[in-house]
Amino acid sequence: MEFNCLPTAIGSMPHTDPARACATIAHYLKEIPNWPQLPRRGFRENMYVQYSQGFPGLVVTENSISVDRTRNLEKPLEALYTAYLANDIDKFPISPDNASGLYALLAMPESVRLRRMGVKGQITGPVTWGMTVTDNERKPIIYDEVLGDAVPKLLRLKAGWMEKKLREVSKNTIIFVDEPSMSAYGSVAMSLSREKVVSLLEEVLGGITGVKGIHCCGNTDWPVLLGTSIDIISFDTYNYAQSLSLYPAEVKKFLERGGSIAWGIVPNDDGALAKESVASLNDRLDEAMAPFTRNGISIRQLRQQSLLTPSCGLAALTEEAAERALSLLAELSALIRRRYLRHR
Repeated sequence: MEFNCLPTAIGSMPHTDPARACATIAHYLKEIPNWPQLPRRGFRENMYVQYSQGFPGLVVTENSISVDRTRNLEKPLEALYTAYLANDIDKFPISPDNASGLYALLAMPESVRLRRMGVKGQITGPVTWGMTVTDNERKPIIYDEVLGDAVPKLLRLKAGWMEKKLREVSKNTIIFVDEPSMSAYGSVAMSLSREKVVSLLEEVLGGITGVKGIHCCGNTDWPVLLGTSIDIISFDTYNYAQSLSLYPAEVKKFLERGGSIAWGIVPNDDGALAKESVASLNDRLDEAMAPFTRNGISIRQLRQQSLLTPSCGLAALTEEAAERALSLLAELSALIRRRYLRHR
């Protein structure tokens, strides 16, 4: 896939007005807009709650999410598995209260929302969701034999439903599975085997028929993710550029099979953002790409098979700072495409 360093975003924005957030995204990310997650609107738009509706025994309060194992979960589990086996994605939609940005994108005028390259969505990954949501005893449900098996099945249905809705915007869809908890993989904080992680991810990825990627905003064992069926690997290049470069052989193999890298080169921190410019970010990106060119990957191939993104979500910024981040991102993309790839 040749994205040629087009820009897109990871997901979250600081806005509380979904229409305004979508307008900002559409202005700067003209080729590959994404729908914005807006956690400041309330807890229901928290990344762990957004995709949780329909999970057996789910309890959501104003500021917490958990699973009540004392309830009779037989019928809810049966409903979930029946929908999963039939791939009935319409049985588990994402409601407007949980994803106002998605519905705002779908409501935009056709002249604004239809784009040449495609449209991006995102969903919380099964490892992160299952590690964060706990039961009555505060045990992550991913370790529960029954409920842990239900997690990727629900998320697979949610991803398929989202993809179907995004095709109203563009026939070309990109869905990222967001896995920040993978930064804990291999540590005492996560006792999941490589085989289990891959199995969880592949079950969700199997429900995505368009382009699919995984985003991790910290250091992790990248070969685990590169070895899945993903088309795009997305990482925080600004803070962890070296982490991916430790695996040149695996990255080269990934690119050779048509994979792409989403370089999270624009910081999502106020202090770092204030001191960066298009020129400084371009230099930083060149430095991040350099180790791969020393291992048999051409710089042109890297640029052709790349997307540019912020390092992670932008929800922690002010609206003005988030707009500056997207502006830098769009300008950096235009510079690279004009200077090196002869695209405008």
